[in-house]
Amino acid sequence: MCGPKPVTIRMRATAKVLNSRREVVLDGGGLVTLSGAGQRRILYMDTCDPAQVFTTSHCQDQATPRLVVENLTFANGNSSGEDFDGGGGGAIFARGGRVRIVNSTFISNRCERSGPDVGGGAVRVLSEYHALPVEVVGSRFTDNVCSNGGALSSIGVSWNVARSRFVGNRAIGHGANPSAPGTPGGGSGGAIYNDGNRFRLTITGSHLADNHATEGGGAIFFVSNDRTGTLAIKDSVLRHNRSDGFQTAGLPGIFFQGAGRPAIVNSVLR
Repeated sequence: MCGPKPVTIRMRATAKVLNSRREVVLDGGGLVTLSGAGQRRILYMDTCDPAQVFTTSHCQDQATPRLVVENLTFANGNSSGEDFDGGGGGAIFARGGRVRIVNSTFISNRCERSGPDVGGGAVRVLSEYHALPVEVVGSRFTDNVCSNGGALSSIGVSWNVARSRFVGNRAIGHGANPSAPGTPGGGSGGAIYNDGNRFRLTITGSHLADNHATEGGGAIFFVSNDRTGTLAIKDSVLRHNRSDGFQTAGLPGIFFQGAGRPAIVNSVLR
């Protein structure tokens, strides 16, 4: 316990989850801020990283560790230069097992400034167990920055995002994906960047405002390469999310390539 008053813990090194752990729960009680001091990623889990101990023969699809972060603030994380498994995830990088984020806040985290597929200024997730979704509930993402996916980024991973806010996040790369000739690539998904084949993104009761992409999808970039992925937005507001390059007609702030059209229910997009 850190006592009854708010406390900021300045990380001297990235906290890393050993793959031999079945469940890891980090609960800040609404009082704890973990700071990367603009110098380092804050939290790391990767079932396919031998340095964290191989525990199965199928690291890309294993049930554990189960990582839960709740009632915590992650601030000023920076994963720039961390390129194992593609990099990204200024505050949290997670591959394998399961991830759940509850009542947490992500402020001013960042990752690489350019690159066609690197992303997740706040959170980057890969290879969830049995393709089960990452759960993000009651959380806030503000002023996070990366080449793609200012707040969230993934490849082939599903997400359930509920009662959360995304404000002022930015995708700052240039040249999109694949990179246009003569460019470093990136710049898509001001708040959220999803790529891969079969996956889904469900956003419920959430607010996405004033996010910005220098290329496509000021709020959301969603590309299912085999057109099987689905996007659903329910009881939510998407407002003033600027796409400098491209977006899907009739879906302000969104670039979508997937199965049919997104399911937009009782929501405002403008």
